[in-house]
Amino acid sequence: MPDSVFTKWVACWGNATSITDRKEATYAKDLTLRYPVRVVFNGSKLRFHFSNLTGTETVKISRAFVAERKPDSYQPVKITKDGMENLEIPAGQEILSDEIPFDVTAGQTLEVSMYFADFTQMNAGTLVTGPLSKGMFAYGDFASEKDFPDNLCRNTNWFYFLNTIDIFTEEKNHALVCYGDSITAQSWPDYLAQKAWDKGFHDVAIIRRAVCGTRILRQYDCITYAAYGLKGSVRFPVELKVSGASAVIIQHGINDIIHPVGVEVNKFRPWSDMPSVEDLEKGVEDLYIKFARQQGLKVWSGTLLPILGWRTYEQFRDDVRNAFNDWLRNSPAFDGCIDFDKAVRDSENPAAFAQGFDSGDHLHPSESAYKAMAEAVPESLFTL
Repeated sequence: MPDSVFTKWVACWGNATSITDRKEATYAKDLTLRYPVRVVFNGSKLRFHFSNLTGTETVKISRAFVAERKPDSYQPVKITKDGMENLEIPAGQEILSDEIPFDVTAGQTLEVSMYFADFTQMNAGTLVTGPLSKGMFAYGDFASEKDFPDNLCRNTNWFYFLNTIDIFTEEKNHALVCYGDSITAQSWPDYLAQKAWDKGFHDVAIIRRAVCGTRILRQYDCITYAAYGLKGSVRFPVELKVSGASAVIIQHGINDIIHPVGVEVNKFRPWSDMPSVEDLEKGVEDLYIKFARQQGLKVWSGTLLPILGWRTYEQFRDDVRNAFNDWLRNSPAFDGCIDFDKAVRDSENPAAFAQGFDSGDHLHPSESAYKAMAEAVPESLFTL
């Protein structure tokens, strides 16, 4: 395909960046990270967004490469910034790489590899799962090698620093953003991407912006719960700056409802954090919809899923969820609603998941339910 048909940058892959779970070890050294990425567009150039949004120290990527994995060859191409192979990401900031000439064919799987020679604070990343969301790490420098040594590598679902990949591609192509918490950090966006591809919608990329535990209105400022992420007013303006985005699906708010238990139970979760329905509605309108409209995006709501049986379940919480869902379904502030709740709930006991749709904790769906959520997204969203 001649380069003249490529006219704009569009995000083809992306995750959120948040605070990683603060365990005893927070630094790594002499480490290689590798993330396979399936691309859905043709294009002639790539550029890479790296994020240290939640870090408190500069991160230095010693070397980074992009390569297509082929049976008989592996030709990694350096990712640079201002012509330099050493990429520095200041604390609290994101950087954009140089434009890298790289012929891309829709359906290819590319691998992005990063090597960290020196001690590196691993405080900016996101835990993501799904059939298209796999990573690997290895001890040592193997960023330009086709394969990692079996005895020095493991799989990982933590995605560090690599935030978004853009392709210089055709005018028709665009991105659809899925924004939310742990439910969106799990499988349904990957199944949605597979659905779009399988049904022949090869001009849309699904970009995931999701952080486990995050809330619309509050965030934790303690290391115990820091990994539950930044609140909506901090996250959304950063995460919605997506090249070529046309629309966003927002499925967010359940953690605002289920977290507060009172300081006598948990000193970090006071009852003052418990929102009213009106609080949630105003939060979504003021923090999400207004900004998305400023970016020229269509905005679709996603209803909150059943919680009967969850460890903090109480009827008053479900009353808030149901009332909020009614607003998500009917508010004219949205361009439409995806009724995820209806897609996964028990028809005879709508407070609970349908048979086979509960992962076991009564909050997160099973893989079958995640597939049902993807099926609930109308195909019209692929063409916005």
